[in-house]
Amino acid sequence: MERTLAPPKYLSISNSLVMKILFAPINIILAGLFFVFAWFQRNDIDPEIYSSPSFDNPTLDSALWFLFYAIIGFAFLYLIKKLLPFWYFILAIIACLTEMYLSGPGLWENVFGEKPFTMTGESMSGTDPRVELTREFFGAVIALAGVLFQWWQTRKLRLRAKSKA
Repeated sequence: MERTLAPPKYLSISNSLVMKILFAPINIILAGLFFVFAWFQRNDIDPEIYSSPSFDNPTLDSALWFLFYAIIGFAFLYLIKKLLPFWYFILAIIACLTEMYLSGPGLWENVFGEKPFTMTGESMSGTDPRVELTREFFGAVIALAGVLFQWWQTRKLRLRAKSKA
């Protein structure tokens, strides 16, 4: 009989209460971070500031971004008590990848275009929309990282629940 080196089950994070205790404060902090991201979307309502909103409507675009970040924040809070459903991950990942696809050309122009790369710019007006698109791209990347972290936690908690059954 061959022996392998593996930690005892009681030391495994996925098979102990340590995971719940460890990830509750992390989820609260990340939820707060995504709620702050949602709050920052209020500045995109002004058409003088926001250069190319979705559906040519800065209020709708701002509301969609607000909901996007807020739902991810609420999902972090929900994950403290219950597992997230699989359909949430499908929709969230599709939303993140869609936004990365839509804002990617602005990032490409910002990195490889004639003007030097910038994330701050003087403003996000129509004279330089690549700054806003670059920020949106990285916002979607951060959101995707958050959703993937939620997925990882959900998988670990499901494994834990199966091992108890």
